Amino acid sequence: MPNVIFVVPFFMETTLRFVEGAALLPGVRLGVISQDPSEKLPPVLRSRLAAHWRVADGLDAQMILDAVRTLQTRMGHVDRLIGTLEQLQVPLAEVREALGLPGVNVETSRNFRDKARMKSVLHAAGIPCARHRLVERAEQAHELIAGTGYPVVVKPPAGAGATGTYRLANDADLRRYLERHAPRPWHPALFEEFMTGEEHSFDSVVLDGRVVWHSISRYTPTPLEVIENPWMQWCVHLPRDIGTPEFDAIRAVAGRALTVLGLENGLAHMEWFRRPDGSVAISEVGARPPGAQFTSLISYACEMDFYQAWPRLMIYDEFRVPERRWSTGAAYLRGQGHGRVRVIDGLDQAQREIGALVVEARLPQIGELQVAGYEGAGYVMLRHGQSDVVARGLRRAVELIQIRLD
Repeated sequence: MPNVIFVVPFFMETTLRFVEGAALLPGVRLGVISQDPSEKLPPVLRSRLAAHWRVADGLDAQMILDAVRTLQTRMGHVDRLIGTLEQLQVPLAEVREALGLPGVNVETSRNFRDKARMKSVLHAAGIPCARHRLVERAEQAHELIAGTGYPVVVKPPAGAGATGTYRLANDADLRRYLERHAPRPWHPALFEEFMTGEEHSFDSVVLDGRVVWHSISRYTPTPLEVIENPWMQWCVHLPRDIGTPEFDAIRAVAGRALTVLGLENGLAHMEWFRRPDGSVAISEVGARPPGAQFTSLISYACEMDFYQAWPRLMIYDEFRVPERRWSTGAAYLRGQGHGRVRVIDGLDQAQREIGALVVEARLPQIGELQVAGYEGAGYVMLRHGQSDVVARGLRRAVELIQIRLD
């Protein structure tokens, strides 16, 4: 009976679905470390926990280490330490190494977390990715751009979800960026060439250093385009058939990329581009479950609960390879600009046209504040046996459902 600690800084809805998945695994005694108080947990989930410990900072490695040691006095020896957040992966690895626990090690976690380091590792192995430079001084930015030309993308070295990402199109953009966000040795910025083409993801399970399962999705448009254009709404489409030659090129490099980055057991979320000339290039990789409802989309496509499959993989090093039975997709409902939701138009027509395809939806509430980013204030998930039906349904969803903000 393994004793497992799940680090959950904040009790977000999606994260708690993974916690519940772990708690329901047979034989698992689950403890939770969090920054949120246990009273904020759903009562049914709280009743399934063997222990809970609250810390002041749920991302601090020393606090996590002290909490694990405290929980060991209550639960016994801890066998696994897990967590889903991108920002947690290095602290968790540091605690694992301090306690001699199995799982992703510090070197590997830094390869995935530090995007400049990641691209350097990939480039050294001959794996296609964007030309880049970790910039600590303005002249380094000028040196990179002299080689790549404009546009370039600037992002935090340890960012996630396109937060803090900018596209610089010319010298004037660069000058404004450097004036507002001057990079320093203690606060560098990652500059990289702007990749054009179709953006996709490659989600995969690795066991004993080998990719045993993967899923591919298409982004329409790219997340950066959505952030730059407030009128756009984002869609993600998972085709049913991904075994076609169309995706041979990314399959050929994805496994090598995960190997050189050091992943031996786990789930990885990779974002990649198909360039206009047909070649592929890796954008970023995370050694953790994907965000933006991707886990739900994959679960619907495979008729398998990945919220429980991921903790089983991380705790028992087990994964049952599912069949991809459906095409799925999500349209993210996003109002133009910023503000609170005032009106939702087009729902009746959308229900008539695509209602039969909907498997899950979260509609924004009137008065709800739309958060910044490409996900918007809600989503609609579709499923069908034919990929083109889902693709058309996603287009109609963003055409018909309009969020009006104050």
